[in-house]
Amino acid sequence: MQTDIGLIGLAVMGENLVLNIESKGFSAAVYNRTADRVTAFLAGRAKGKNIVGAYSLAELAAQLKRPRKVMLMIKAGKAVDEMIDALIPVLEKGDIIIDGGNSNFNDTARRVAYVEGKGLLYIGTGVSGGEEGALKGPSIMPGGSKKAWEAVKPIFTAIAAKAGDAPCCAWVGEGGAGHFVKMIHNGIEYGDMELICEAYDLMRKGLGMSAPEIGAVFADWNQGELSSYLIEITRDILLYGDGGEADGKPLVDKILDKAGQKGTGKWTVIAALDEGLPLTLIGEAVFARCLSAQKDERVRAEKAFNIRRGRFRGDRAKIIEDIRKALYLSKVISYAQGFALMRGAAKTFGWKLDYGSIALLWRGGCIIRSVFLGDIKGAFDKNPKLENLLMSRFFKKIAKSSVASLRKTCSRAVLSGIPAAAFTAALAYFDGYTSADMPHNLLQAQRDYFGAHTYERVDKPAGQFFHTNWTGEGGNTTSNAYNV
Repeated sequence: MQTDIGLIGLAVMGENLVLNIESKGFSAAVYNRTADRVTAFLAGRAKGKNIVGAYSLAELAAQLKRPRKVMLMIKAGKAVDEMIDALIPVLEKGDIIIDGGNSNFNDTARRVAYVEGKGLLYIGTGVSGGEEGALKGPSIMPGGSKKAWEAVKPIFTAIAAKAGDAPCCAWVGEGGAGHFVKMIHNGIEYGDMELICEAYDLMRKGLGMSAPEIGAVFADWNQGELSSYLIEITRDILLYGDGGEADGKPLVDKILDKAGQKGTGKWTVIAALDEGLPLTLIGEAVFARCLSAQKDERVRAEKAFNIRRGRFRGDRAKIIEDIRKALYLSKVISYAQGFALMRGAAKTFGWKLDYGSIALLWRGGCIIRSVFLGDIKGAFDKNPKLENLLMSRFFKKIAKSSVASLRKTCSRAVLSGIPAAAFTAALAYFDGYTSADMPHNLLQAQRDYFGAHTYERVDKPAGQFFHTNWTGEGGNTTSNAYNV
């Protein structure tokens, strides 16, 4: 039997994805390093479906229509390189290898060049939506060998989530572009989750609200402009079991506050540092998880400092509305930073990214899906060269109407001793971004003082650099101009 696509890796994501593929009318062959997994899958979830098994890579290749399409759903890193090397001998010129895991975009760019050098094609594709998305429709972000896109497009667009009638799948760009965009998605996911947790904490500690009470607030928020998958699941978590287990205590209150991570948030921050661009909110979200992991130290520190968290004063409804507006604006700022990083990377790597299309890719199937993304697409549709989301008419209006609430929320958190790293990072970025005058003239003078790094002057043409002998005799200094 000749099948439409091969899939390697039968963990839950791989199984769900191949079942999704088969449900859309495509046939598939599957392979797993542990052969028993193939046998069990064929006898279980794949029984009676248009799916066949393979017990060697050569057998897998023999079961595929040309050009062969082989999708890897395996652990990122060394295992991907090893599988590529094992596949190349059993494939032919023009065949396609697809990496659907969470690979680093730099690795993907390297692999594209390597595989193309062997006469094959390579796609690094971000797949977002978790187990449910893989089965029912994920967001798919493919990039790499452009020649491969037409061959995989019918399958990918069929299995992807839909936003209206449009599939949440489109070609992103060459090299590592697909995995870069997926990485940005995950970084924004870190920011969204941290902001939601901080909003929950402000209501819990600052207003003394119970999990069910906070859940009701999130249920209300999910009906408006904050409507999203993450707000929805937060509502469900906080209202789980009507707020209590057998002992009457909410389950969420029994979960240890040590957060995990898989590295994509960290990669996003590293990419921002490499590009020299501020990604402060997502950075704080990553570090907040790192701080949460220091549970034992935090317990000792609270006792050592005898920290007392103060309660907020004022009308509860007004304070909650301030938190809602603060959450919305902070979310805008997080996305603004993420899209600015994509723009910077596109310039560095020569990608031609369609930012409105990318926003549409995230409208369905993925973890950060929300109604808000339609507004982002609209902003880039009106101005494809938009330098920052905050400068669009739509989001500028939101910022102007919400920044006072963000200031109040941050002030209440700081004065009450409630950590709100992402909220305060959002405000600091907004204040910095909207400041024509910053104190880094002094910093440049300091750098020139101890390292002769030179500086520009406001009263001289741009691009003309100066150095001063700051310890000149009698306090008199001389400046020398350098054209750079």
